Amino acid sequence: MSTEILNLKLKLVTLPESPGVYQFFDKTGKIIYVGKAKNIKKRVSSYFNKTLDNNKTRILVRQIFEIKYIVVETELDALLLENNLIKTYQPKYNIQLKDDKTFPWIVVKKEVFPRIFSTRQKLDDGSIYYGPYPNVQVMNALLHLIREMYPLRTCSLDLSQQKIKAKKFSVCLEYHLKRCLGPCEGKQEKEAYDKMIEEIHLLLKGKTAALIQTLKFRMQMLSNNYLFEDAQEMKLLLGKIEKYKSKSTIVSPKISDLDVFTCIEEESCFFVNYLVVREGAIIHAYTNQIIKKLNETSETLVNYALPELRSKFSSTSKEVLVDQELKNYFQDFQLTIPIRGEKKKLIELSQRNIAYYKLEKQKKEFLKTPESSQDRILKQVKSDFRLSELPLHMECFDNSNLQGTNAVSACVVFKNGKPAKKDYRHFNVKTVDGPDDFATMREIVFRRYKRMLEEEQSLPQLIIIDGGKGQLSAALDALEELNLRGKVAIVGIAKKLEEIFFPGDQYPIYIDKRSESLKVVQFMRNEAHRFGITHHRNKRSTEAITSELDVLNGIGEKTKEVLFKEFKTLKNMRSKSLEELVIIIGKAKGLKLFNFLNPKK
Repeated sequence: MSTEILNLKLKLVTLPESPGVYQFFDKTGKIIYVGKAKNIKKRVSSYFNKTLDNNKTRILVRQIFEIKYIVVETELDALLLENNLIKTYQPKYNIQLKDDKTFPWIVVKKEVFPRIFSTRQKLDDGSIYYGPYPNVQVMNALLHLIREMYPLRTCSLDLSQQKIKAKKFSVCLEYHLKRCLGPCEGKQEKEAYDKMIEEIHLLLKGKTAALIQTLKFRMQMLSNNYLFEDAQEMKLLLGKIEKYKSKSTIVSPKISDLDVFTCIEEESCFFVNYLVVREGAIIHAYTNQIIKKLNETSETLVNYALPELRSKFSSTSKEVLVDQELKNYFQDFQLTIPIRGEKKKLIELSQRNIAYYKLEKQKKEFLKTPESSQDRILKQVKSDFRLSELPLHMECFDNSNLQGTNAVSACVVFKNGKPAKKDYRHFNVKTVDGPDDFATMREIVFRRYKRMLEEEQSLPQLIIIDGGKGQLSAALDALEELNLRGKVAIVGIAKKLEEIFFPGDQYPIYIDKRSESLKVVQFMRNEAHRFGITHHRNKRSTEAITSELDVLNGIGEKTKEVLFKEFKTLKNMRSKSLEELVIIIGKAKGLKLFNFLNPKK
């Protein structure tokens, strides 16, 4: 027996039968595994005293050169110590969360007049960091809202009171554009600037209810003091916050602060999803794949990943919803398995996010196959949008109007993943008065597929509606009336955050912004918007131009059409001589038009 094996066997005999953490070292003195145990001696001995089924565990045991341990009082202490050691030493055979290092944060910089911006470096400089944000689009939308509501400085000048009083700086273009109030020249007091920062802190924490209450109180005080213009500005600010709140993924106003953690175990890995809910809205959503190292169980994963994620996202909620029975070692929060209601729907939403994340992973398989990019993209669309067959024929609808006037809609058609421009269609809205986007969508979708049914044309495999739940619901009503609901797949895509809404789903899903299927849908949506807005502008321009000639008797629609085809604009007509007009529309009409356009001649 070698000296190494003898030393290990002696070490096993002397191990304590107490709760604690054990560490395995290799020949170089590097920690290769950290584990916790209720009984250190029994747990460590099990690695050497029984036949190991898992090949990775056998490889680990062969590399063990030294065993060390730390005794603690309780299992909870062992769990916390294990987590700290794994984060510190990142042992080779322990599961770890690796990809969150690249996630961006929103930082409120520690400065006299704090700046607010995004960063991927979290420094120990006294600044306050919010995040990380797994979804960069959500973070950018939040930053855009903050800059829209609050005139914060963006420069990196050292705005100390001494330098401001010494007039070291002068205002820049941002001040003249009213996007900054000029603290560099002392035009804005520090107290007023700090009030804005306090409100932004509430917004970044997800405490929109507290922020709204504060602003309403301030608006009332301004109104009572007859400062009506300032009160109106406060009202506009409140409106923007309410709009932001309404666009967040609202769960339920009855649900306050909690976290959601679900996981799906597969043979070689776990898929996990973590949601942070504040005041009834989801403010963070994180999904990841964690590779198994030593055949770990779901409980092992939760014990490590859950406190790690709560720390990363700065969560202090007292309740965490989970989807399976787990032993709760933690004292600062409670694990709950919801049976019904809004909390149960949150679990289902979390599991659905995992399902879509797994679908995104399949993209790599498509990329490895020798098939054409067109086939690969169509397969990805089929996978992401739950289709039963390849979407060889897809159609997208978009509405355009100006304050309810000149309402038009557009339908673009893609076949085999490419635009089929000869099949594009414009629609002039016939039955809707005023700016009713939902009723317009209902009319156009009904007309489109009623005609296709009458002409026995083949229906698309996927219909895309440019809009959120409201527009999607209106389109579904039209399909219901035609007895097509459930026979043709249909989804809605909302702008900004690119949320995908499915019929019957209360909450949207987010497809990876790099996904080829999302890019196809975005292309279709943008093409529909371009096609529709072009028709809308042409119609609006024609009506605006011809309205001046409408009052002239004897000049009908056909004559006006001839005139505008020849001269393009009224300005060109006015510049023409009587003889030139007569050549185009005849002597009588030419004289009448010439006198109308040139009353002083």
